[in-house]
Amino acid sequence: MSDDIDQWGFDTRAVRAGQHRTNEGENSEPIFLTSSYVFKNAAEAAARFSGAEPGNIYSRFTNPTVRAFEERLATLEGGERCVATASGMVAILSTCLALLKSGDHIVSSRNIFGASVLLFNNYLAKFGVETSYVSLTDYGAWEKAIKPNTKLLFMETPSNPLTEIADIARLAKIAHAKGCLLVVDNVFCTPVLQQPLKLGADIVIHSATKYLDGQGRCVGGAVVGNKELVGEKVYGFMRTCGPSLSPFNAWVFLKGLETLSLRVKAHSANALELAQWLEKQKCVKRVYYPGLASHPQHELAKKQQSGFGGIMSFEVEGGKDAAWKLIDSTRVISITANLGDTKSTITHPATTTHGRLTPEQRAKAGISDGLIRISVGLEDVIDLKRDLTQGLS
Repeated sequence: MSDDIDQWGFDTRAVRAGQHRTNEGENSEPIFLTSSYVFKNAAEAAARFSGAEPGNIYSRFTNPTVRAFEERLATLEGGERCVATASGMVAILSTCLALLKSGDHIVSSRNIFGASVLLFNNYLAKFGVETSYVSLTDYGAWEKAIKPNTKLLFMETPSNPLTEIADIARLAKIAHAKGCLLVVDNVFCTPVLQQPLKLGADIVIHSATKYLDGQGRCVGGAVVGNKELVGEKVYGFMRTCGPSLSPFNAWVFLKGLETLSLRVKAHSANALELAQWLEKQKCVKRVYYPGLASHPQHELAKKQQSGFGGIMSFEVEGGKDAAWKLIDSTRVISITANLGDTKSTITHPATTTHGRLTPEQRAKAGISDGLIRISVGLEDVIDLKRDLTQGLS
């Protein structure tokens, strides 16, 4: 790989970064499907295991294909190191277990993925890590919730599924003034539209399953940050505990990164057009999309992001029955909770992604029975409008 990578543009790095060509002279990155590596002698093995000499040891924590993905994503996010994981949820778990201990405290935004809430409440809590929840956009509430034992602030921006936007730079100042770390889930925007580390965040979380793959093929995740937090602490957890990404999945994500910019910009354009159309439909009570002037954080999104993304939610009159009727009437849009796919997907958050939350938790998060989330794909928008029209009538 060229030494002048820092001089390359974003799209060039998305295609070229992380590639270390072998003696075979391949143009496309190979997949290293091997569990272990052979050493020249016992001394070299000892040096590798002790860390005195760099090189591959065991594919749980050292694999050339996985490393290529990590290096490429790190440079796109503007981070020093990246650790790839088996899923996005494992990325969050690895970060927490690597950086926290019993007696520590997390402050999290309330509007996050349902499984993240369950991770904090049902599992981290068992080991003595407490979590408090606040409104994503209430900065006074963030400051008030921080305790002497608070170590980490966690948020998604845009949030899932209501696409609320937080001022990352402002929250970074709040976190650092209290000696806390700021962790940002950047799944919805990807580094194409938003780079939280440059805005002051300490760690970025990804579910690579979504836009980084982009075609719904594989499951994976990633943690991006500096050498100390991610390169040593999160990597140390990965090496010991082993929730690692497979080389095959890493290769799929590498290929996904090559077209990431093109896809995300196209998703954003389609989503804006569809959101504007939905706002005009009589039975739609409200559309949640940062690209709309009606969105409460529209101006912040324009400032903080280079585009508005492909995720939107909207609320229909008639509650759950009306929402299910609309979803069931679709013939083009896929009924699935995954997102970030070239294929548009539709889901009912209250009974799927956030279905394991209590009714009280959903109410606090603003997730009504009439809420529908769409991940807008790359189809012709006119076909998506036609697909939704029958259910909206």
